[in-house]
Amino acid sequence: MDADHQETSGETKSAINTWRYRHHFTYKADQGKNIIVQCNLCLPRVNLLSTSKTSTSNLKKHLDRTHLGCEARPDAKRGRKKEEYNGEESRHCQLKKLKAEIISKCLTQAKIDDLIFNFIVEDCQSFYVLEQPGFRKLIAGLTEGLKSMDRVTLFTKVDHGFSKMREEVMSKLSSVQYVCTTADIWTAHNRSFFGMTCHWIDMDSLERKSAALAFARLQGRITYDTIAGRIHDVHVAYNIESKVQTTVTDNGSPFISVFREFALDTQESDDDIGFYENVSTVLEGEPEQDMLLFLPTVQRCASHTLEQIVTDDFWQAVSQGPMCQLHYSAMAKVFAIWSKCHHLQVGMDAAEEIGKMALVVPTVIRWNVEYCAVQKIVSLTERELTELCARLEVPRFQPEEMAFLKEYVTVFHPLAFALELFQAEQKCYLGLVIPTVLSLKNKLNEQKDAAKYFGDAVNAIVMAIDVRFQELFGSTEAKIATATTPQFRLWWMAASEREEMCALLASEASQMDPCTVTEANTSRNLSTIESEDDFFSYGSVKPAVQIQQRGVLEEIRKYVEGTGKSLECLQDFPRVKQLFLKYNTTLPSTAPVQRLFSQKGNLVTSQRNFLTDDYFERIQLLRYNSNLCSLVSE
Repeated sequence: MDADHQETSGETKSAINTWRYRHHFTYKADQGKNIIVQCNLCLPRVNLLSTSKTSTSNLKKHLDRTHLGCEARPDAKRGRKKEEYNGEESRHCQLKKLKAEIISKCLTQAKIDDLIFNFIVEDCQSFYVLEQPGFRKLIAGLTEGLKSMDRVTLFTKVDHGFSKMREEVMSKLSSVQYVCTTADIWTAHNRSFFGMTCHWIDMDSLERKSAALAFARLQGRITYDTIAGRIHDVHVAYNIESKVQTTVTDNGSPFISVFREFALDTQESDDDIGFYENVSTVLEGEPEQDMLLFLPTVQRCASHTLEQIVTDDFWQAVSQGPMCQLHYSAMAKVFAIWSKCHHLQVGMDAAEEIGKMALVVPTVIRWNVEYCAVQKIVSLTERELTELCARLEVPRFQPEEMAFLKEYVTVFHPLAFALELFQAEQKCYLGLVIPTVLSLKNKLNEQKDAAKYFGDAVNAIVMAIDVRFQELFGSTEAKIATATTPQFRLWWMAASEREEMCALLASEASQMDPCTVTEANTSRNLSTIESEDDFFSYGSVKPAVQIQQRGVLEEIRKYVEGTGKSLECLQDFPRVKQLFLKYNTTLPSTAPVQRLFSQKGNLVTSQRNFLTDDYFERIQLLRYNSNLCSLVSE
C-alpha cells in the first residue's frame, strides 16, 4: 500500500488483509463504513471503487463486468479448482467433449442397413426406393460416404427378420393358454388376400396382446373348403389349434358356410371339443389327400351386425316411412358436398376456410364414418353452411332438412358410440357386448320419445337388435364373459337370474384345472405323506370335494358383491380370473384384421408387382408385428 495510508485503523487493516482481492486492489482512503480502492487491473487508467469494509460484492461485480475471463482474476484459479473438485466442466470443454463423442460414434454399414430396413417395412415403402438416385445421395450425404444396401441385401434381411419374428411369436403363444383368432378376406385390384390375426390376454398384467399370423394371396375360385383349409393351416403352423377359443369373422356367406360345415355343433355333442372332417383337397392344383381339419367355434362380428342393422333395417324403415322424401332430399345434398370436397381440391379448401376445420369425407363404406361426416356438417352455423353451399354450387339446405339432420345426429349418437366400443382392441372383450347392446336399446328408447322424424326408425332398430343378437343373448359363454368382467359383474342381469348365474360361475370355476389357479392361501399338497393318517386312504374324497366347492362358491359370492371396476381386482379372485381369461379372450369384432388390410402405403400397386406373394406377406406381417417383436437384432 502507499506510505501515506499506513496509519489506518486496526479494523480496516484486518478487513483489507482478509480480502482475496488484496493483490489486485490498492487502498486509497477510509470513508467510515466504506473504503476507496484502486483496481490494479485497470492501470494505467485510474479507476477508484467504493466497497464495504466487510463485503467484497462491489469488487466482484467490477471484475465480472470489466475483467471477465482474465486469467489474473483472483477467483480464476479457485473456480477451476472448484470445478475440478465437483466434476464440472466449462461450457467450452463440454462442447469439445460433445463434438468428440459425435465424431467417435460413426455409423457403420450394418447400422445403416438396419435403419433402411425399418424405413421400408414400417412405412410400407416400395423396394424401388433403394434404386432411386436421390435416395442413394441422401444416404451417402448423411453417412459420410456409406452406401444404401441393394435389393438382394434387403431380401436377405426380410428373410432373417421374418424368421426371427415368427420364432418370437411362437414363443409367446407357447406360454398362452387361451387365444382368439380373427379372419377375413380382402379384395383389391383383382387380387384377393386372406388375413388372420391372433389375440390373447397376458396372465399377469391382463393386457390384450395381438399378432398377425397370415396375409396370404388367394388364387382361383374361393370356396368354403379353401377358406377352411387356410384357417386350419394357420392354426397348425403356430401350434395353437388346441388353444383357440373362437374365430371371429364377419357375417358374410363364405365364412357362414365354412363354420356351418366344419365347426363344432354344440347341439349334437357336449363332450367333443371339435369336429373333424376329411377333405380331399384344400388348394387347387394339389393332389388329393386325406387330412384332419379342425376348426373352433365361430363368433359373429358384433360391429358387422350393428352395421347390418343400420344399412338394412334402418334404411328399410326410412324408405317405407313418411319421412322418406325428406330423408332422401337432405342426404342428397350432404352427398353432393362430400363429392365436391373429395374430388375437387377447391371444395376441400372452401370447407376448411369457411368451417375452420377439415371436413370429414367418408371414403369407406362404414356407417360410423358416414355419421361423423354428417355430424361435421351439422356443426356448421347456418351462415357457414349457406356460404359453403354457394361456393360449392350445391343446393341450400331447407330449415326442415337441417332439423332432420340434427335429429339424425342426436338420436343415433348412442349407436355410433356402441360401434366405437366394439371396434376397439385393447380394452374390448366379449363381456362388453351384452351390456353395450342392452344400454343401446335403453338409450334409443329414451331418444324415441322426443324424436319428431325418427320414431318409427328407432322402433325398427330396437326390434332388429332383438332379432340379430338373439343368439348372443342366449349364449352361456357370453353371459360368463360378461359376469367375469369387473365393470359389469351381475348388475346387468335381473335380480331373479343372479342366483342361477352365481351357481353357473361356481360350477365353471370348480372345473378349472387346479394347476392354472394360483390360490391366495396355498393348501397342503394332498399327495404328501407326512404321517399314517396321510397314508391310509379308502377311496373317498367327498369331504375334500365339498370343502373345495364351498371355497369356490365363497370366492364367487365375494366377487359378485364387490364394487371395483378395474381388472386389477381380479388378482384377488384367482378362479374368477381364470374364467375371465378363458371367456374374454374372444374379441367381439373383426376390427384388428380389418386394420391389417387397411395399412397405409403402397400395398397393391404396380411398384409391388415384382414381389412374390410370399415376400408380400412377410412384409405385411413384419410391419403389423413390429410393436410385438423387434425387426432387427439389437
